[in-house]
Amino acid sequence: MSLVGESLPQRFPVFPLNGALLLPGGNLPLNIFEPRYLAMVRDAMRTDRIIGMIQSREVGETHAGAGPSGQASPLYGVGCVGRITNFSEADDGRILITLSGISRFDVVEELEVDTPYRQVVAGFQRWRQDCEPEEPPAALRVRLLDVLARYFELQGIEADWRAIEEAPMIPLVISLAMICPFGPSEKQALLETQDIAGQAELLTTLMDMDVRAAAISESGVRH
Repeated sequence: MSLVGESLPQRFPVFPLNGALLLPGGNLPLNIFEPRYLAMVRDAMRTDRIIGMIQSREVGETHAGAGPSGQASPLYGVGCVGRITNFSEADDGRILITLSGISRFDVVEELEVDTPYRQVVAGFQRWRQDCEPEEPPAALRVRLLDVLARYFELQGIEADWRAIEEAPMIPLVISLAMICPFGPSEKQALLETQDIAGQAELLTTLMDMDVRAAAISESGVRH
């Protein structure tokens, strides 16, 4: 199957990392230090450089892909596959990579494997629009930027507003969805939203909810 001019394998390793979001067209820097994922990256570099980012359903799990009992935690049904586009090795043994998002995928099956990292068989049919995302309506941009200013102020995030205002809508939505400090469930909801317009709507709603909640909390403290 060809996506964005590239052929994607249906079987590939996955990196369960809760709270991290990779979207098609986005770039995710990763600091790899666990032995199983060092092996995963090295194996990927020897083949097609493909890795799938995904979250697990285990409450409280942040990194390793195993729950409190040590058993592999169940994965969400949707992830995003990316290609390693930057690779460097640190003196202390860590590997620093950049994973560039290509397409979302549905987990068809998790495989029983001998590798220390997990692997899946994936389906891409439902996400064909990731090849050529449609530009969201202009009205969404006005609402998004309005709440973004208040959200960044709440989070203490400094931004280059001129660059934000001049940025095309599609990469802006992708970047904001990936960098904003939402929880794992919100990140998963953004990932599974069908198109960029829907992601922009959800992004605006999530930021507005945080801003309103902070205002209510502050009002309560004042009283």
